[in-house]
Amino acid sequence: MDNVCEEEVFSSLFKTNSKTVFNYIYYKFGNEEKAYDVVQEAFVKLWENCSKVSPEKAKSYVYTVANNLYLNVIKAEKVRLKYANKSNDTSYESPEFLLEEKEYKEKLDKALNSLPENQRATFLLNRIDGKKYAEIAEMEGVSVKAIEKRMHLALKALREQIEGI
Repeated sequence: MDNVCEEEVFSSLFKTNSKTVFNYIYYKFGNEEKAYDVVQEAFVKLWENCSKVSPEKAKSYVYTVANNLYLNVIKAEKVRLKYANKSNDTSYESPEFLLEEKEYKEKLDKALNSLPENQRATFLLNRIDGKKYAEIAEMEGVSVKAIEKRMHLALKALREQIEGI
């Protein structure tokens, strides 16, 4: 039977899950460095407890540990989401277009920041990472219905704040 303490199994778990766990925590935190630290610490805890965690439970273990680490950090600080700003070559676009794009991004940032953390994370995991509701529900440890409700509320709030969404 595979064991998380075996290097190949642990390495495979890390390669398969670290990016998604990072995004999950980053969308909650809005800070790459803190998200990176949480992911590293979550996988360190998995390694330290490798004999107690089966490979089948390792993914949810890492999500739970990462989420708990995140919750511990935000008790002490307010969360500020910095929406990932894709660096595109915009040199060919008009100044008016660039100004409109900047204003839209600012509106979107403001609207996303106004969402409760669970709605924001659900929205970004679904729309940016393409995660299905069932996957998000598993990460969050809630029902698919709860994720549907969060997404509905997030979209409703965003539509109210931004025209054209």
